[in-house]
Amino acid sequence: MQPNQAVQSLGALAQEHRLAAFRLLVQAGPDGMAAGALSDALGIPASSLSFHLAQLSHAGLVSQRRAGRSIIYAADYAAMNGLLSFLTENCCAGASCAATSERRVA
Repeated sequence: MQPNQAVQSLGALAQEHRLAAFRLLVQAGPDGMAAGALSDALGIPASSLSFHLAQLSHAGLVSQRRAGRSIIYAADYAAMNGLLSFLTENCCAGASCAATSERRVA
């Protein structure tokens, strides 16, 4: 992942409703969730949720598909894993991250 894409992804997630929607979509799995079900689960009006999902989609973190009259949104796990890999690419100065976190706990 390029730094500009990481910034765009982090920017999209840097809002409470978008972060909550993305986390719910991650939990939903690859089948995703209908926009109406997301709106109900998060207690966000459909018009507001549509704006937030568009931001996540523009950042490449979610995909959408039509199923009948519903729009189904799903987390893009490859993009999510790419962001996590970018953030942890040079983690712990080459040491095992598990060993580093164990030292912090002790």
